[in-house]
Amino acid sequence: MAEITLTDVRKAYGKTDVIHGIDLAVASGELIVIVGPSGCGKSTLLRMVAGLETVTGGEIAIAGRVVNELEPRDRNIAMVFQNYALYPHMSVFENMAYGLKIARTPKAEIEARVGEAAAMLELAHLLKRKPRELSGGQRQRVAMGRAIVRQPAAFLFDEPLSNLDARLRVQMRVEIRELQRRLATTALYVTHDQVEAMTMADRMVVMNGGRAEQVGAPLEVYDRPATTFVAGFIGSPPMNLMPNGDGTLGVRAEHVALVAEGQGHRDAEIATAEPLGAETLLHLRLSDDTLVIARQPGHAAVPDASRVAISWADTAVHHFGKDGVRL
Repeated sequence: MAEITLTDVRKAYGKTDVIHGIDLAVASGELIVIVGPSGCGKSTLLRMVAGLETVTGGEIAIAGRVVNELEPRDRNIAMVFQNYALYPHMSVFENMAYGLKIARTPKAEIEARVGEAAAMLELAHLLKRKPRELSGGQRQRVAMGRAIVRQPAAFLFDEPLSNLDARLRVQMRVEIRELQRRLATTALYVTHDQVEAMTMADRMVVMNGGRAEQVGAPLEVYDRPATTFVAGFIGSPPMNLMPNGDGTLGVRAEHVALVAEGQGHRDAEIATAEPLGAETLLHLRLSDDTLVIARQPGHAAVPDASRVAISWADTAVHHFGKDGVRL
């Protein structure tokens, strides 16, 4: 296990700054999820920790050692990519053992480490197969097994579930989380999927435009978003954001209640309803054309009237200034 520390880490390509001074302390055994939209710099940040991108400014330390100038192989980390990066001509065993073989690990130790990891990942019966004979989920397990056998100080995951279907993504994120806890290994996990971030992270880093907008536990970030960007990105559906004088008023969909027209905070027109089984999402249009979503119980009847009023408790309201920062 090892802590990872980023101190004012910056990255520029020529005169273009893409990472604007990130500070982050990852505790030993902690799983940090870096989440944000495409182009926000999250993968670039991870690749700097891995040594696949140079650091323009600041310091990256792993287990107390500054690694800015170290080659990836000397950082004692293992990286799992979204495309698995398996050798197609090698068996599962050979793929998992490859790094150890290159490091001239004794044969008996290789067999023991691969066997242990394969049992942990339910791959023992597949060790003789080639990657083409495996499902997407099995290939991802092999990629994880290849990382595990190296016994690294930290795992780095770069969008590892992007190539899987929705059902497998749910299954694999549970497996990765359970595995990380069992191994008690420090991990940085990059994703654009805020559901993955909410369900997997000890803490999450919400990135926007190369900056860390907020760092905190998932429910802390959900309950008290630091900016309108975070409020609008974290949550499914995202927080409702409504113009309010010189700033913005925010209310989560589960806190929006329907009341008789003229008796609530705002009157609205029902645009559409999304029945999702366990819940129904009502999309409502305010007079200024702002869209608001109200989360209703799954089998709640959609009002017959085309217009309704919406209300919320004062304690459910979030206030943001004109700069988008929480007040």
